[in-house]
Amino acid sequence: MSNEDITLSAGDAEATLAPGNGGRVTGLRVGGTELLRQGDRFGCFPMVPWCGRIRDGRFRDGAAEHQMPLNAAPHAIHGTARDAAWSVARTAADEAVLTYDLTEPWPYPGRVTQVVALTPDALTLTMSVETYQSSFPAQLGWHPWFNRTLGGTGVEIDFAPAWQEERGDDHLPTGNRTDPGPGPWDDCFGMPDGVDVTLTWPGVLRLKVTSPERWVVVYDEQEAAVCVEPQTGPPNGLNTAPRLVTPLEPLEATTTWSWTRL
Repeated sequence: MSNEDITLSAGDAEATLAPGNGGRVTGLRVGGTELLRQGDRFGCFPMVPWCGRIRDGRFRDGAAEHQMPLNAAPHAIHGTARDAAWSVARTAADEAVLTYDLTEPWPYPGRVTQVVALTPDALTLTMSVETYQSSFPAQLGWHPWFNRTLGGTGVEIDFAPAWQEERGDDHLPTGNRTDPGPGPWDDCFGMPDGVDVTLTWPGVLRLKVTSPERWVVVYDEQEAAVCVEPQTGPPNGLNTAPRLVTPLEPLEATTTWSWTRL
């Protein structure tokens, strides 16, 4: 384990990682401008082995039912790895590899690997979960908190999802799909051709969040930040759209944030 922060640099871009604080990216600076909201619970954290909320903290795997801690009562939210210390597998000037071994309260053994790679105009995050024992359902995703305002300029969000997951009063998808509605959002959207969301701070910066994954949660109900969260399935997906990790097939996901100065 390591509690030492890691700083990656490429051109005039710098990314700071905190292995000891959930393997999160705590800062991303472009030309000295910080793009991520600061604070121990912010930055960008990996969501694993599930994303968003699990209804009542319970999920089924075959005949077995498992109970996760209700850290967003009455539900469980955002996985276990964001609250854990990760290990540093290797580092270079512009890339770091972090690992985390799944442990209680998660009932299955497995290893999570996250690769963070920086170039002068993009940050790419890649994550995988693998097991050499029992197969199990899992999800992967990222939860970045982008500053709503840069250089005194507010952000504009642009994306064209195919559908919006109808959100129930319990903040979980009902199973119905609707036409995308106007914000503010704390909602999951389907983008079957891959996640593609553009954040623009007019006159300052344009940032594109892309991923081959088909699901994205957009959260912009907070005054300080907006979140664009690519993930491998919708909230409560361990119950409704499980993806299996098997000894022969890990679960893998990637997202890239690319930017252009305006």
